[in-house]
Amino acid sequence: MWLNFILMSENNHTPNRYTITAALPYTNGPIHIGHLAGVYVPADIYARYLRLTGKEVAFVCGSDEHGVAISMKAKKEDVTPKEIIDKYHTIIKKSFQDFGITFDNYSRTSADVHHETASEFFKKLYEQSDFIEETTAQLYDEEAKQFLADRFVIGTCPKCGHEEAYGDQCENCGSSLNATDLINPKSTITGSTPTTKETKHWFLPLDRYEGFLREWILEGHKNDWKPNVYGQCKSWIDGGLEPRAVTRDLDWGIPVPVEGGEGKVLYVWFDAPIGYISSTKEWAEREGKDWEPYWKDENTKLVHFIGKDNIVFHCIIFPAILKSHGGYILPENVPANEFLNLEGNKLSTSKNWAVWLHEYLEEFPDMQDVLRYTLTANAPETKDNDFTWKDFQARNNNELVAILGNFINRVVVLTNKYYEGVVPAPSNFTELDRETLDTLKKYPEIISTSLERYRFREAAQEFMNLARLGNKYLADEEPWKVIKQDEERVKTIMYVALQIAAGLAVLSEPFLPFTSSKLKEILAVGSSAEETSWNDVSTKETLLTAEHKINQSQLLFRKIEDSEIQKQLDKLEAAKKANENENKVVTPQKDTITFDDFTKLDMRVGTIIEAEKMPKTKKLLVLKVDTGIDTRTIVSGIAESFKAEDIIGKKVTVLVNLAPRPLRGVESQGMILMTENKEGKLVFVNPDEDGVGNGEGIN
Repeated sequence: MWLNFILMSENNHTPNRYTITAALPYTNGPIHIGHLAGVYVPADIYARYLRLTGKEVAFVCGSDEHGVAISMKAKKEDVTPKEIIDKYHTIIKKSFQDFGITFDNYSRTSADVHHETASEFFKKLYEQSDFIEETTAQLYDEEAKQFLADRFVIGTCPKCGHEEAYGDQCENCGSSLNATDLINPKSTITGSTPTTKETKHWFLPLDRYEGFLREWILEGHKNDWKPNVYGQCKSWIDGGLEPRAVTRDLDWGIPVPVEGGEGKVLYVWFDAPIGYISSTKEWAEREGKDWEPYWKDENTKLVHFIGKDNIVFHCIIFPAILKSHGGYILPENVPANEFLNLEGNKLSTSKNWAVWLHEYLEEFPDMQDVLRYTLTANAPETKDNDFTWKDFQARNNNELVAILGNFINRVVVLTNKYYEGVVPAPSNFTELDRETLDTLKKYPEIISTSLERYRFREAAQEFMNLARLGNKYLADEEPWKVIKQDEERVKTIMYVALQIAAGLAVLSEPFLPFTSSKLKEILAVGSSAEETSWNDVSTKETLLTAEHKINQSQLLFRKIEDSEIQKQLDKLEAAKKANENENKVVTPQKDTITFDDFTKLDMRVGTIIEAEKMPKTKKLLVLKVDTGIDTRTIVSGIAESFKAEDIIGKKVTVLVNLAPRPLRGVESQGMILMTENKEGKLVFVNPDEDGVGNGEGIN
């Protein structure tokens, strides 16, 4: 059986049926640009492309409404989990619709069909004795009277030392963890240090599937999976697979459907991927279709679109579950993306460091395609990438407006001006005309080659190259000049240019669906893909026939002004300051001292007379300070805040009777007094410089 899976992945036939899944978003908050860039835009581009090429597609997703994240949000807002999921499911679903994400079905894991499907999976594996039942010690919050699963506990990652790792994953190094792995764990509910308490759970023994996974992934997909996906899977498998709990002690989720499961629910990473199957069932019932071929026919190609933090679950755990159940196909590819940052910092829901989709449309109405294009052109396909508002503006103004929009506008305006909107009949074609039309016919295959390899950035740029071809053709042929000498020649020029415009109308749909619809309306070719298919651009001699009448020009894109971008930057800066103020920690008062203790401190006015960076350090400056009683060396950790040359001559306050301390081989003979201003920057605690000399005491 394992060999059959390998042979399937190596089969060179092109499938006609595709099941495409996009990671189920947690309904604990709205959707931001990181979600779009990492998962939903590339998945939608791929689904739209396949439909345009005549493939049968089921593109499914849904809200992930179980798990700790929902419970935590509900506790924080003092509402029920159902109130949370209903609120954010509605917001998320609308955001996807607003940005043209063409799910065939968007479901939710609170639906009856999902509860039934996930429960059936668990019971079948349970009846086959595919689980290990164990009683283990788990972290427990005595104050909250609750076991601490996953994100209800925080502590130091045992692998990288990050001090804010969660009980299921370290977001710093990406390691998958168990709550009991954490060093110095704390309950996120009460802040208390948890105890341990025994509880019974069911585990999926992943080690039993190591041979299958090694053969299927490491041998079968070595050359066709992305390096980040293959590498993470290889690391997990080579490191030795261990049993993974599939149940949790929680009061929110799908109840464990077997005897002894009272008070427990299915672990969200057992139930969530099964949501793809239940969403397909929901869609098939609504459309009068049979769902099974989309999950059980070996001629169906299954593709998971996810972020890199979900690789293990989709490539190791979920396939092991499907293998154990039997009868299901496995993913042929899992093109996981890396993370998108925002203006140099990690996107953060809690810190409001994000561009929320519903807010974006308030600021940039009817400009969904501009964001889709920018996120595609800068997609984090092989490494973490950065979204900046300046790049967003440049992509719009310099590419969409100046290249694509400019070409279409010139073609449509000139056609209406010269021929009242009627496509002219061409006369003789020059070598350049034929070469240009031949190049147009090559673009569907060029773009397809990139899309079939999940290189969406490359595909979007190839599409834009077709618009560049059109611009160059018009610039070289200059019909606005030739019209004065050779009207027949201009008819051919405009005919060729209109064929390129028609090709752009079709090939733009995966990347710029709203623009594609608008362009088809301008060219009067209808908004349906049935009018001209993807392959028609390559095979049809004519896309717009002579005598076809087009409509008047309308603006495809508008220029984005500097003031609009500055407004977005100001909004982020305000969020940053608000977060700093909210999280600013005032150092508590130290232990009380006596007056005699205070009098032991000898603080003097001094002047920095020399300063230099300590070699091979980031923070340390070596200072020579005239204290009035002597000139001494002081090592100070201020190099990241001050340049050495800028502080020479600066008057400072020095604690001169601090015991000397060696730092990197240099003896530091005192301490410079510093503090932070309201912006969080280091500043000197300066004496009044008027009339205060070196050596004067601070009383």
